[in-house]
Amino acid sequence: MTERPAQRVPNRQLAALIAEAGFSNAGLARRVDQLGLEHGLDLRYDKTSVTRWLRGQQPRGTTPALIAEVFTRRLGRRLSAQDLGLDACAPVYAGLEFAATPEEAVDIASGLWRKDSGSHAELRKIAFTPAGLVVPSRDWLIGRADERVGRGTDTAASRVPAQGRASVPRQRQIDRGPGQRVTGGDIAALRSVSELFRTLDHAYGGGHARQALVRYLEHEAEPMLRGTYGETTGRRLFSAAADLTRLAGWTSYDIAAHGLAQRYFVQALRLAQAAGDRPYGSYVLVTMSRQAVYLGHGREAVQLARVAQQGVGSGPPPVVQALLHAAEARGHAVLGEVRSATASLVRAERALGAGRPGDDVPPWARFFDEAQLADEFGHCHRDLQQYRACAQHAERSLQLRSPGYARSRLFCRVVLATARLGLGELDQACALGAEAAQQAMEMRSVRAVEYVRDFERRLEPYRDASAVRTYRDRVAALS
Repeated sequence: MTERPAQRVPNRQLAALIAEAGFSNAGLARRVDQLGLEHGLDLRYDKTSVTRWLRGQQPRGTTPALIAEVFTRRLGRRLSAQDLGLDACAPVYAGLEFAATPEEAVDIASGLWRKDSGSHAELRKIAFTPAGLVVPSRDWLIGRADERVGRGTDTAASRVPAQGRASVPRQRQIDRGPGQRVTGGDIAALRSVSELFRTLDHAYGGGHARQALVRYLEHEAEPMLRGTYGETTGRRLFSAAADLTRLAGWTSYDIAAHGLAQRYFVQALRLAQAAGDRPYGSYVLVTMSRQAVYLGHGREAVQLARVAQQGVGSGPPPVVQALLHAAEARGHAVLGEVRSATASLVRAERALGAGRPGDDVPPWARFFDEAQLADEFGHCHRDLQQYRACAQHAERSLQLRSPGYARSRLFCRVVLATARLGLGELDQACALGAEAAQQAMEMRSVRAVEYVRDFERRLEPYRDASAVRTYRDRVAALS
């Protein structure tokens, strides 16, 4: 790693903390390298590197944040890079952290919103790191709920029972002075805006209004989170902010900004914990699982889905349980695990069938209906190369799916085209593929384009067939 030129003033803050922690220079370097691995970073620090830091050199990039996290874990109190006499962590790192307190969660999430609003081109280049999934999902699963989230009011009467690790320091109340008083109307507005952006995403793709969503988070949600509210209002506020943040991650994922999306999902998970909303936290983990499936990380996808299931137990409505089992099935299917995928699909089908009209279904889970379940079946059978079953379920999904879910219908049409190709029905496959290609041209969705490209790669063995030449001519005419 390249270092900045040495400063003349020795870093006494770092020296004092090294002594307090009982680290040797080599021991500190080793722990920084190990923590880097958790976040997908290949670092090569040694005792000489630490000596340079003590003499005043400033490590670049993510390293100051990693060093601070090493001391935080060792000493049991939250320390920042500045506490160590080091530069603040780079925005690239900020976002993979699972904050220790609600206050820190607001700081990290709002920092991500501001950076994305001002310089999204740089953030789109951040790589997705499978290793970065481990710590947030673990901390969500075993971490205790925040005792207080209220800000600027007396919240002592409203507590959430502690659970999980006793070693986690007691949460402190967010208190940076008075700000705007958050009302139920403010939270209702956040929810309405979330539904608006969700509708736009379904119909036109994540790239259509993503930047407007990020700016809304920066200019509207952040002032509320830094405002004044009691415990009940505060948890509702954190829940609404978690939903908007997850959606910002989802739209980033749809335009293939996968590292950025991963960071949004981690922060949405932490905001959901501050809200005390375990079911929604499980939904965020399912979203992370879906991204892992799309990127071919089947094992991580299965693990995330299982953590989500374990984190909520048997308490959520049947539709939520169905959603969680379907996510696990997708991970197994990517891995080619026929038995496990089939078992998870059966559990999903049974759970959805157990639902009743009067069930209290969370708004974020209402999309998971028979059309969505058929879509999940279709994708799994495609990945398992069971093309006849794939075609049956994909056709059923297209019959049931509302036109408002335009992108989902496009995906399903490509899945059906792939099944027809696998069954040797080349003419039908190409006709379906051409329809999907035209729809993809009308959306701002990299995933939609990639679905079509995947189908075209599957067409390569038949490139000289008349149907394929006709397909290519039709697609070329769309450009």
